[in-house]
Amino acid sequence: MPIATVIAQAQEYMTDRDLAGWLLYDYRGLNPIFWDTVGPISNVTRPCWLWIPAYGDPQLLVSFVDQNRFAHLGIETTLFVNRKTMTDHLQSILEGQSQIAMEYSPNGELPRVSKIDAGTLELVRSMGVDIVPSADVIQYATQRWNDEQLKSHLFAAEKLSEIVQEAFRHIGDSLASGIKENEVADFINNRFREEGLIVSDGPAVAVNEHASDPHFHPTPENSVTIKPGDWVLIDLWTRLPGENAMYGDITWTAYVGDEVPAKHQEVFDAVIGSRDAALSALETGFREGRVLEGWELDMVARDYIIEAGYGDYFNHRLGHSLGREVHSNAVNLDSWETHDTRQVIPGIAVTLEPGIYIPEFGVRSEIDVFISEDGPQVTTQVQREVVKIRAGG
Repeated sequence: MPIATVIAQAQEYMTDRDLAGWLLYDYRGLNPIFWDTVGPISNVTRPCWLWIPAYGDPQLLVSFVDQNRFAHLGIETTLFVNRKTMTDHLQSILEGQSQIAMEYSPNGELPRVSKIDAGTLELVRSMGVDIVPSADVIQYATQRWNDEQLKSHLFAAEKLSEIVQEAFRHIGDSLASGIKENEVADFINNRFREEGLIVSDGPAVAVNEHASDPHFHPTPENSVTIKPGDWVLIDLWTRLPGENAMYGDITWTAYVGDEVPAKHQEVFDAVIGSRDAALSALETGFREGRVLEGWELDMVARDYIIEAGYGDYFNHRLGHSLGREVHSNAVNLDSWETHDTRQVIPGIAVTLEPGIYIPEFGVRSEIDVFISEDGPQVTTQVQREVVKIRAGG
């Protein structure tokens, strides 16, 4: 996203709140949100600051050593030559300001946006300002999708929905030859390449007790052969190449055989019911004009699974933000690992992926949801029944 757009959207957000501005700081990659905002710049070796006021023009404060690295941004830039001139200039920028936002989270409650070290926080506070979390500014200014970004996500989502079904058929076709988990993962990654999609650090292909590990990564060393009577979980994610392309991320489950065991079906039904309860709550909130917070949706899904008797086995958040990264910087649906009070606002996308992980097997069902101005839009195929894998496809 062009930095001018980020600045304009950040100022739009801050003018309606009691915020004087947003101060971004980085030193040697400490704060990736700084670089998400200004764009990639190589070989910056000294501290750098970007001040985006609620009103007026932004300012950069960078080292004399790095002066030419930021010239292309077209932002007024002040250079410092040592620590004293850096702090003097920073004090001048913040003079008369009251409440500002930084990448800070009280008690580290939102690790995704907790990127400022304690010493830097102390330095800025010593200049007479009150620092509040920038999480909501970041979401509004950098995480809402435009039409082109949504289109890229929809392409990835369609391909994921196709490829997961191809992977299940490939397992059926290969049962006689003794296909392993890692070989299914290789099949999926080859399909990504054929479709012009990127290959990252997945997918997860997990059989039986391996599916009880939410992030199981199959390798030639740890993979087992898939056989009749097995439970198979596949979690796959990808996007198109390019900085403006958005991820899709889905999880489906299957049984190798004609009749799903009662226990597997019971756990599957609890997961599906939990997922649909959270989606229903999101849709109801939109119809009623209530903007929900991330933790609320997690609680809806969690309460459903607790009521089903499996609360002790749902040990991760309900879902995460989607964007240029598969786990991005908007709201997470989380009352478990954190307590995410960010609102689920139009323009962002999230996953809904409740899971139950008992020792013998795990079940997760993951869909993607884009929050449009007209309400939540499910962008991936929705699994309703356990996929049944049969020999020969």
